[in-house]
Amino acid sequence: MDTLDTNNWLLTALVFAPLAGALVMALIPEKEEDAQKQWAVFTSLVTLGLGIFLLVDFDYDQAGVFQYFVDTEWIEVIGAGYTMGVDGMSLPLIALTVLVMPLVFIYSWNHIPSPGNPKAFLMLMLILETGMIGTFVAQDLILFFVFFEVVLLPMFFMIAVWGGEDRRYASLKFFLYTLFGSALMLLSFLALFFLTGAETGDYTFNMLALSENAGDGIVRSTQLIVFGGMFIGFAVKVPMFPFHTWLPDAHTQAPTQGSVILAAVLLKLGTYGFIRIAIPMLPEAAEAWAPFIGLLAVIGIIYGALGCLAQSDMKRLIAFSSVAHMGFVMLGISTLTDFGINAAIFGMVAHGLITGMLFFVAGSVKDRYHTLDIARLGGMLVQAPKLGWILGFTAMASLGLPGLAGFWGEFPAILSAYNPAAGLPEETFRGYMVVAAVGTVLAAGYLLWLLQRTAMGEPSEEFVDDPEITDVSTIEWIAWTPFLVLIVVFGVAPGLIFEVTDPAVVESLRGCLETGCEAARTAAEAVGG
Repeated sequence: MDTLDTNNWLLTALVFAPLAGALVMALIPEKEEDAQKQWAVFTSLVTLGLGIFLLVDFDYDQAGVFQYFVDTEWIEVIGAGYTMGVDGMSLPLIALTVLVMPLVFIYSWNHIPSPGNPKAFLMLMLILETGMIGTFVAQDLILFFVFFEVVLLPMFFMIAVWGGEDRRYASLKFFLYTLFGSALMLLSFLALFFLTGAETGDYTFNMLALSENAGDGIVRSTQLIVFGGMFIGFAVKVPMFPFHTWLPDAHTQAPTQGSVILAAVLLKLGTYGFIRIAIPMLPEAAEAWAPFIGLLAVIGIIYGALGCLAQSDMKRLIAFSSVAHMGFVMLGISTLTDFGINAAIFGMVAHGLITGMLFFVAGSVKDRYHTLDIARLGGMLVQAPKLGWILGFTAMASLGLPGLAGFWGEFPAILSAYNPAAGLPEETFRGYMVVAAVGTVLAAGYLLWLLQRTAMGEPSEEFVDDPEITDVSTIEWIAWTPFLVLIVVFGVAPGLIFEVTDPAVVESLRGCLETGCEAARTAAEAVGG
């Protein structure tokens, strides 16, 4: 792939500004809580400012080309480079990350979970931000792996220290699942390094070079095994059925901030790995695996929806809805088409905004009612009408109401399954399309059920005169308004994302044309390639 080598200082500053902020925060005395919160917000706003500069300065006419490219030696003895770049596929996810984090810090001003110690809590979130941004800009497999793993420990401690009653079980389950997946992913990266180098004589972890090689010279059976390791590593992070079981526990026990970050950004690291690494580097194996990935995606859609209908806890219901929504994303990816992968990226952004907002609302409900038991809630529109209406608006977005972002996160993904890439079984994918469409009906069922039980009717006797049940606070409005506005903006003008991602998706699929990958050839030709 080509690159535009301009302003290569920007990505380094963008990635490491939060980490630098965390190191400075370590010097702030423990007792100065306001200073710690101010510094965390300031650091995240500086990072947001760098992100806005990136969005403004980005050459959208060259969205299929890597920009702000950095490529220097890092660990020479193993051939790993400090290689970073941004194109149209990574730009929306970077923008999502730098927007979500300051809003989470603002929300945290009055919502630091017990047992207190805001300094450590805020430092962990800043380290998380460095890991997430770094994953989206890394263009070297070892660098990608390092950033991919940087997010593991901060989230583990956020759940284990500041989580709910079963936090130790949930945090350990999260840690072991993701660590196991990452180990297989690393083995696949090493296999690519040695197998590609043995064929070309050039051993490299450079993701651009490996994507251009597209598995050329690696026998099909080996490609299938290597892709399988990547599949498990990324599928655990998504998470796809049946690797999803850590997610409901983690979401339920995590503090509100952890749930928002997990839903809004962390789950996207797995889906991003599929479109940035697995498919471009091993297109022949991707074509063979695609029907299986599509099958697990639609199982996840139905299973997640049915799981929602069985829940009595509000956060656990929202967590199972993530399994269903990420199923739509993976269905789009499994088609191996430009249309499907564009739909998947839009779905990642839409899910981040909508489900992140749902977890914000759930956290505020917990603060007021001290419970998330759906059977005990009710009458929110009477006691806290603004909070109830926000819940209703976000639920409508989540079920895919036209005019809101959730619609463009589901409908194009379903439609893409009607015409998958050549070489994939059309009848099978059209069957997947029907099953996924049924999943949207179930989504309407569980979300409307949630809304009816929590927001409508009269308040229960338990909470009818509770003075703690107040409406949306100023801090909450500041933190939530950008989410609500963008859900509408992207619902009305989806081209704001599609026009950015499409050139990069086409370029990514075009990379394996010379290998004879029928799926990629068809996708590229469909858009004039």
